[in-house]
Amino acid sequence: MKLTFFRRTGILLFLCFSLFRLGAQEYLYEIGGMLGGAFYMGDANKNAAFRNMNPSASVLFRYNANFRVAFKANLAWARVTGSTEGLANVFPNNAQADFDRNVIDLGGQAEFNFFPYSDKYQYLYTKRIAPYIMGGLGLSVAPGGGETFFSPHISVGTGVKYKLKNRINIGAEWSVRKLFGDGLDVNGGNGLLDNPYDMRSSPWKNKDWYSMLAISVSYDFGLRDCNCNKNDKNGIY
Repeated sequence: MKLTFFRRTGILLFLCFSLFRLGAQEYLYEIGGMLGGAFYMGDANKNAAFRNMNPSASVLFRYNANFRVAFKANLAWARVTGSTEGLANVFPNNAQADFDRNVIDLGGQAEFNFFPYSDKYQYLYTKRIAPYIMGGLGLSVAPGGGETFFSPHISVGTGVKYKLKNRINIGAEWSVRKLFGDGLDVNGGNGLLDNPYDMRSSPWKNKDWYSMLAISVSYDFGLRDCNCNKNDKNGIY
């Protein structure tokens, strides 16, 4: 019984190692950019997704561990705005406020592709298109407005990537950043939106969020070492 268990475990580990080594994209890295829109959610926008959309842009660097898993780093800029005018909830003394800020976002995420992603190796059931989910950590900085806002964030999101041609990828991604501060919507010395009801909170409650919806283009580079034989004439590995 024990021998059978260890034998099966060894075979499973060997197969996992083999898939990690062989089930890998042709290129190790990607570099590219993203353009799209951003919106804020907080005291001035509780639940209206895509309200007050503003432009966003970012550069990205991706390491492709294998067909399924990638690790991405991004440096992004996003403009976020908000206003209490017209909101159903009433603020103390019927006060009104608005804000307009630029956010610098530095972060990293792990991505999981639902399909093995590549335009080659069809015998491994790879696909040129792959939906994915992601999650990660980062830092958000919003300078100006009388006081610079700084907060770590947790990012989650989903997207889809498509191998347009060899080395060229296009995609679309929607991500959400959950901040650990309530000062993103404080601007120009106006402190109304910084805990306006003076309620006790935790790092998980009554904090600001912002989201980005963008399209991307990236370029593959860094040819992966391959120990297999290659037929240059036919392009077969």
